[in-house]
Amino acid sequence: MAKKTITIAIDGFSSSGKSTMAKVLAKNIGYAYIDSGAMYRAVTLFCLNHGIIADDGTVDTAALEAQIGNIAITFGVNPATGATETYLNGTNVESQIRDMRVSSRVSTIAAIPFVRHALVAQQQAMGKNKGIVMDGRDIGTTVFPDAEMKVYVDASAETRAQRRFDELRSKGDTTTTYEQVLENVKHRDLIDTTRAESPLRRAHDAIVLDNSHMSRDEQNQWLLSLYNKIAGE
Repeated sequence: MAKKTITIAIDGFSSSGKSTMAKVLAKNIGYAYIDSGAMYRAVTLFCLNHGIIADDGTVDTAALEAQIGNIAITFGVNPATGATETYLNGTNVESQIRDMRVSSRVSTIAAIPFVRHALVAQQQAMGKNKGIVMDGRDIGTTVFPDAEMKVYVDASAETRAQRRFDELRSKGDTTTTYEQVLENVKHRDLIDTTRAESPLRRAHDAIVLDNSHMSRDEQNQWLLSLYNKIAGE
């Protein structure tokens, strides 16, 4: 029996591994993958590059609101690696949006209501025909509340900080310390869970995946099995 086409929403804290597992799942089942967090990171990078964020972290919201319509975020697949990469106004910014300069400011930008409204509208348009895997903070609660498959990924702050630290090291960052990454993770957790607009929370019908002690292969198999069960019903 052919599987039905569904919408898959994967939410969770920063550095919980949700983007990595979402990408693998989408590739395995032939769905489109959208990294909603990358979209907020791209907006943050735009703000940093255009002086909209001051050195003390203050955001010129009036300037951002005037520019939000000029921020075009798209995704493309790298033919050499098969990885989905993020484009800001036509420029590949995948590596730039992953550094600590952006990570330290993205939760502040993501908490601004008009930014969320603009990006949620884009995300909903991307997923209107289903057959999509999207990860973020509010996918199962705000973007796709009717998604057939919702997963909430959890892991301790320390575990997530270590993963992020190892990732930065693998990319050649030898200056950022584990302590700095842990502080950033905890700070982002606080902002993400307490913001007024679409805070991070588990959807009532989401299935929790605590991957603190799971290998990537184990979590990928867990997700694929869940998909097969839901899409095959």
